[in-house]
Amino acid sequence: MPPTTPYAGKFSSCAAFSSNNNHPQPHSPYHSCTAPKPAKENLYNGTYSSAENPYDVPQPHSSYRSSSVSSVTAREHHYNSSCAVSENPYTTPQPHSPRQHSTSCPGRAYRHTSSSSSSEQSCRNNSVTGKGRILGRGITASYGEMCYHDNSLVSASLEALIQHLVPTVDYYPDRSYVFTFLLSSRLFLHPYELMTRVCHLCVEQQRSGDTLLDKIRFREVAPKLVQLLTEWTETFPYDFRDERMMRCLKDMTHHVARGDEYSWRAMQQMTQRLIKRLSALGQYEEAVAALNAVALERPASLKSKQASGQRSDVMSVCDDPFILAQQLTHIELDRLSFIGPEEFIQTFAMKDPLENHKGFFRKRKTSNLEAYVNWFNRLSYLVATEICMPVKKKHRARIIEFFIDVAQECFNIGNFNSLMAIITGMNMSPVARLRKTWSKVNTDKFEILEHQMDPSSNFSNYRTALRGATQRSETAHSSQEKIVIPFFSLLIKDIYFLNEGCASRLPNGHINFEKLWELAKQVSEFLVWRQVVCPFDRDRRILQCLVTTPVFTEDELHLASYESEGPENHMEKDSRRSLRSSLLHRENRS
Repeated sequence: MPPTTPYAGKFSSCAAFSSNNNHPQPHSPYHSCTAPKPAKENLYNGTYSSAENPYDVPQPHSSYRSSSVSSVTAREHHYNSSCAVSENPYTTPQPHSPRQHSTSCPGRAYRHTSSSSSSEQSCRNNSVTGKGRILGRGITASYGEMCYHDNSLVSASLEALIQHLVPTVDYYPDRSYVFTFLLSSRLFLHPYELMTRVCHLCVEQQRSGDTLLDKIRFREVAPKLVQLLTEWTETFPYDFRDERMMRCLKDMTHHVARGDEYSWRAMQQMTQRLIKRLSALGQYEEAVAALNAVALERPASLKSKQASGQRSDVMSVCDDPFILAQQLTHIELDRLSFIGPEEFIQTFAMKDPLENHKGFFRKRKTSNLEAYVNWFNRLSYLVATEICMPVKKKHRARIIEFFIDVAQECFNIGNFNSLMAIITGMNMSPVARLRKTWSKVNTDKFEILEHQMDPSSNFSNYRTALRGATQRSETAHSSQEKIVIPFFSLLIKDIYFLNEGCASRLPNGHINFEKLWELAKQVSEFLVWRQVVCPFDRDRRILQCLVTTPVFTEDELHLASYESEGPENHMEKDSRRSLRSSLLHRENRS
């Protein structure tokens, strides 16, 4: 059967947003041969105090990627082939041969794939009947309930896709297929249901009626089952916050223990790494919650511009734009590193019928993604607050120029998310209306930055800059050149429209696997960006200021703006009067 890997060349995206989304095709996150990063210490150790800076911690990826089960005896070579479990699946992949395909999504792509290894191409030919036909410049073939075009899987029934994921004694699914299906299968069934069915099929297909023969056959397939579960737990660990998944994993550990000691040891090590990862995630979420609680406190100094001198502003903590941009990059990469790849798909996946299921590992499925979006909003409001707070016009102008310089440094670093947050804050109406203040500012650099992030033509200027940053990252000679932090809201929008613009099922009931390849392409690129370790020194005081300094609400921003530069017309006068009354009423109630 033909190979299923789609990551051997460039893909066009679905028509919904393909006009300006032409950045180079990222490869599967499983094709890396780079060793994992060394483990670091003190990943949210103990209970987090809100007075401390939570960002003085290492990236979370390395903390649970210890060396794998390859040191006991020669029998353990099962784990050290082309997809060893100790590999970091997020490192920059090796290049593959080029190929093309058309812009149509539902399975009419013209692909030309280089041959893969025989182990990856074996697809149980003894169980399916193949038939093919020539279509234009490509060849379309069907194997049972799986349809290929130019050696690439384009559609199949859900049952066939599940079966295709199940390893056997002489077969292991292509690693990019594993990533793609584990990522997007949640559009059709819950990860718990998928894991239950895969484990059941893996065990049942080894049964022959002879107890001794069954034990021998399962001992032979156990290493590949462990390998599959290891890829699952390391790439999608948040699936296992569901206690049903943990129970299933525990049951498989007991089952493996009866047949193969080395596989049982591998399962034990895998489970330990998983628990460590989930523990780090829990501590991170508690730290973010503590930070948010501090930031939501409304001190009196924030409620009155006359008392603003009592509040330490950002420039009093850091007056160097380059250093502030570096600290913003720390926060961005720290928060990016905790976003699970499945969270992009969970945002529009089918609702879990057991959503209210209680358990220790049961958490919101997209909480880290939402926390990152909230950070973008906070940074925008922080910029606007810093500008509207000073009483004197020259101080406001100086702060505007300072944040323009910070935005420029973010652009140079490749931190497009902080760049866009700063531009958004400076374009909020309470800031934009300060005409007298802006007249004192040299806006040449700001206009250039606005042009780079111009939303016209589907952010074509930004996408060009992002391609340049990505190419720089791929050929980087220093850790700083590797940094690519995308404008996150646009990334989510792209994935959303890709999902909405292409049908998940074809008219014949098959899963549109062409769409799943495209989703995996988008998310795998994010995984490459996410694994970068920030090379800059941390400044705890600056980080603490950025994440905990209270900011104005939208109404408070408008009122502060009117106090900085008075209303210019009757509508603004009415608005100021209404805002004063409303805010005074809220303070009295509180």
